[in-house]
Amino acid sequence: MNKVDIACIIDDDPIFVFGTKKIMKLANFCNSFLVFHNGEEALNHLKPIIESNNDSLPDVILLDLNMPVMDGWEFLDEFIKIPCEKEITIYIVTSSIDPMDFDRAKDYDNISNYLIKPISSQKLQEIMSASE
Repeated sequence: MNKVDIACIIDDDPIFVFGTKKIMKLANFCNSFLVFHNGEEALNHLKPIIESNNDSLPDVILLDLNMPVMDGWEFLDEFIKIPCEKEITIYIVTSSIDPMDFDRAKDYDNISNYLIKPISSQKLQEIMSASE
């Protein structure tokens, strides 16, 4: 299985972030993390990196939907407008079981999967296998 270089977690729940980072470390999922607490913070950090063609872009983004300031949907709407040469795999990781959210996720070509929290080491293994 390929190890991800940089994984990005965009989520306002510190317990989820802590747990996910711990599971990622145990699964030897990635070399490093980027963590943002809302979509705006992530966008403000990632946009200049994308525009400068820097290599420090994440390979995988785990995106929560329900966050303050800028939610996951707003982040996606802005993020997909930025031309990017690198393919970044985006997974929605949320506690939302709303069928409308699930259906809406299908409208985005760059979303690889819709995962319900909590995330498990088995799901991380599946993500690593998919990135091979």
